[in-house]
Order: sequence, then C-alpha cells, then structure tokens
Amino acid sequence: MGNHLTEMAPTASSFLPHFQALHVVVVGLDSAGKTSLLYRLKFKEFVQSVPTKGFNTEKIRVPLGGSRGITFQVWDVGGQEKLRPLWRSYTRRTDGLVFVVDAAEVERLEEAKVELHRISRASDNQGVPVLVLANKQDQPGALSAAEVEKRLAVRELAAATLTHVQGCSAVNGLGLQPGLERLYEMILKRKKAARVGKKRR
Repeated sequence: MGNHLTEMAPTASSFLPHFQALHVVVVGLDSAGKTSLLYRLKFKEFVQSVPTKGFNTEKIRVPLGGSRGITFQVWDVGGQEKLRPLWRSYTRRTDGLVFVVDAAEVERLEEAKVELHRISRASDNQGVPVLVLANKQDQPGALSAAEVEKRLAVRELAAATLTHVQGCSAVNGLGLQPGLERLYEMILKRKKAARVGKKRR
C-alpha cells in the first residue's frame, strides 16, 4: 500500500551516521491512540494514557535486522482541534510524519482525511514521507489498512510524497515494527534523492 518503493533502501551507513536520530512527528485526531503507540514502542507494553494537552517526546531505538538499529526522536503532539494549528510548529524540518487514525471510529475518518491532507501539503512538509498507522486493529469493526487508505485518499497526496498505510494495534504491538521499517526506508530514499539532486546542480 502507499507509494511503491521501487528499490530497497541503502544501508544506514550510506546516508545516515549511526549516532544520528531521525526526527519523526506523530499527529492525528484526539483519541486515535498516538500516545499509547508511543509508549508501546518505548516500553514494549500497553500503557493507558490520558489525552495529550501539549506534546510528549521519546527517543526510541528500533531494531532493523541483526544487531543493527535506528534511533527515532519521536514527538507526539496533541490532536484536539484547538491544538491542530500548532502541528506545523513541530513538523517543520521533520524527517518523517506519522499520522495515526482510529480504524474502528469510521465516522471520524472524513475529519482525519481533511487534517492529513492539510498537514502533509503544508509548505514546510512538501515531500516529507508519511506513514499512516491504522490503529486499533484489535477492536471489532476496525477497517483494514487498505480501506483506511481509500477513505483517507492517501494516493491523492502530492506525487513527490512517499506514503505507506500500516494496520497496527497499540494494545498488542501488531504492525508497529514493519510500519517503522517502511518509514525508515522512505526517509532514506528521500535523503538519497536529495543528495543525487545536489550533485547534479
């Protein structure tokens, strides 16, 4: 799903020093499960959270085959309507954007679609890779990643924006590892394209 990656991402050492953390911002509507996903990644267990009034940030190490891993500096920003205008302050110059939706709350997907397109099309976010996490796959009635992709019109985002939609669950951790691996691949692909573009100038 999402924009197809035509080639495997290069190794981390090709474009990214092993000590450098990638800056990733997690946004989405309120109650989508953003903070629970962050804590699932950080502590490897489900943590019941309260609505985020501002932001949370955690440094997360994600294994990528063997002993190799990558560090993400993750910013989780509150999703209440009054906080959404502040999203751009956090996404400016970010390496990747994670948009979380509650796949079981079908009636709010149109609202989520509007916010996804608004933030990804902001001038500061042009071309920033987008990982959409269709959260709460553990709940009855949750839409599949393919259905969420259609409802959010992910393929209508800018052609230069690499995207991927991944079903997941903060409760059991389902889908988080492959989702972050794909985000990492998209970030590296964008960095590689930027370097090639600079060399041609």
